[in-house]
Amino acid sequence: MSNNKNNFDGDLDEFVKKLFGNKKGSKEVKEVPKATDPDQQVNNGDTKAKKAPTPLKKDKKPVNVKQWVSSAIVLTVVFAALIIVFANLYIVKENEYKVVRQFGEVVKYESEPGLHMKIPFIQSVTTLPSNLMTHDMTEEEISTKDKKRIIIDNYTVWRVTDPKALISNAGQLLNAESRMEEFIYSALRTEFGQTEYGDIINEKDSKRGNINDRVTQRVNELIDSANFGIEVIDVRIRRTDLPEENEQSVYTRMVSERQSIAQKYLSEGDAEKRSKEAKTDQEVQVTLAKANKEASVIRAEGEAQAAQIYNAAYSKDPEFYSLFRTLESYKKTIGNETMIIIPSESPYAKLLSGQLD
Repeated sequence: MSNNKNNFDGDLDEFVKKLFGNKKGSKEVKEVPKATDPDQQVNNGDTKAKKAPTPLKKDKKPVNVKQWVSSAIVLTVVFAALIIVFANLYIVKENEYKVVRQFGEVVKYESEPGLHMKIPFIQSVTTLPSNLMTHDMTEEEISTKDKKRIIIDNYTVWRVTDPKALISNAGQLLNAESRMEEFIYSALRTEFGQTEYGDIINEKDSKRGNINDRVTQRVNELIDSANFGIEVIDVRIRRTDLPEENEQSVYTRMVSERQSIAQKYLSEGDAEKRSKEAKTDQEVQVTLAKANKEASVIRAEGEAQAAQIYNAAYSKDPEFYSLFRTLESYKKTIGNETMIIIPSESPYAKLLSGQLD
C-alpha cells in the first residue's frame, strides 16, 4: 500500500522535505543531481533511485554567549584580585624598617625580615634604614673661650631606633638629620665656648676626646626630649681650621712668638756661655797662679843652687870666675848690631886682642 506523501516523484529535494519535514534541527541533505540516463530513471514512481544519496552533515551547536560572559567575568575578577594581593604584599629586608601608614598616620612598623601584607588602597608603606649611618656635617665657624674663631669639620654616626616617632615628629629622614645637626652644633658651641684654643689644637694634651663624649651625650638628651626616634652613637671632629681672614694675622703672631722664644733661648745660651767662660777663666787664673808660684819656687831653688855653684867656683879661681861673669854679661847685653867703644888699655880689650898674660 503506498502513501502519496512519501512517494518519490523524481524530485529528491521535494521527497526529502516530505519525508523529514521542515523541523528545526533536521538533517541537511545534499542535493543529488538528477539522472540523465533513461535507464537510471525510476519506474512507476514506486521504486527507489538506484544511486544512494551522499551522507548528510550535522549542524554546529549554537554559541552560549551568557556562559562565555560569565567565564570572562570570573577570570577578570580572579586576575584583579591577584593583582591587588601582589600589589599590597611587601618584603622586609635586613637592616631596614617598613612603616605602615593609614590615611597618613603611622599604625605599625615591621623590623623582622619576611613577607607582610597591608590593607589595599588605605594603607601605604615607607622604608627606613635600621643600620648605622654616617652623616657628614657642613663646616661651621665657632668661637672658643679666648674669643678665637675656628672652623669645625666633623661627622656623626647615628641610627633610627623608633620609626614611628621619627615619622610622627620629624616627618622624614632628611628632617631628622637636619634637626640632629642643629643639636650637634648647639652642643659644640657650648663646649668650645668653655675651652681655650690651645687646649683644642694641642696634640700632646688634646681634649678632643672629652669634648666628643660630652657633645654626644648632650645631643642624645636633646633628641630624647624632642622624641625624634633616633640615637647618636658618636660625634667626631675631623679638622679644625682658622677663617681665611684670620690666617695671616695668626701666622704673623705665631712667627713673632717663635722669634721671641728663639731670642729667649739665645739669651739664655749667651748667659750660660759667659758664665762658663768666666768660670773657666777663673780656673785658668788659679791654675796659672799656682804654676807661677811653683815655677818661682823652683826657679829660686835653682838660682840658689847656681849661686852656690858660682861661689864654689869663685872660691877656687876668682880671676877665671870674674872673666866668665864678664863674658856672660856681654853675651846678654851685646847684640848683632851693637857697637861698643872700649879703651885699648882695658882688660877686656886686651883679652879680645890676646894681649893678656
